[in-house]
Amino acid sequence: MNIGQAAERSGVSAKMIRYYEGIGLITAPARTGSNYRVYGEDEVHVLRFIKRARTLGFSVEETATLLGLWQDRSRASAEVRDIAKEHIVALETKIAELNGMVLTLKHLVHCCHGDDRPDCPILEDLAQGNPQ
Repeated sequence: MNIGQAAERSGVSAKMIRYYEGIGLITAPARTGSNYRVYGEDEVHVLRFIKRARTLGFSVEETATLLGLWQDRSRASAEVRDIAKEHIVALETKIAELNGMVLTLKHLVHCCHGDDRPDCPILEDLAQGNPQ
């Protein structure tokens, strides 16, 4: 199948497939005599794996590590579990940071009258650069 068909079947855009190939996340597929990429079911399966990992928020580097572990049948599942646990901690940290941003913005919006006056606590806070 060509790159468009592989993209459709995997849910990964052709642009991202080329990117993943360019950075070495996936191996370059075979090419036809006219230099078109040719993908098979194995490549589509790998692309689906990558898409799922990226959807769960794993970085490209983490995805590469997980992909390597997935392809290594002699791997220890403990290593995969450790990567997932570290990712959970990172996600929880990000969630806490985002919740803090929401609370700060809610406070600032509450303090802003939203009328025709030029006074705006939101802009004043941004200008001060002080975290709440």
